[in-house]
Amino acid sequence: MVWRLIKLVFALAVLAAIAFVAYAYLGPIFFAEDFAPPVEQVIKPVTLEPE
Repeated sequence: MVWRLIKLVFALAVLAAIAFVAYAYLGPIFFAEDFAPPVEQVIKPVTLEPE
């Protein structure tokens, strides 16, 4: 009985790993808005002082 549970947990872990890798590779194709970085312009003044 315990052996069946261990096999089930192992099989679910393997399926989860496959799903994670598939989402990492195929996610940008199907869910592009989730993978897009936020776009905003940042302007900061920089003061350079000679040594």
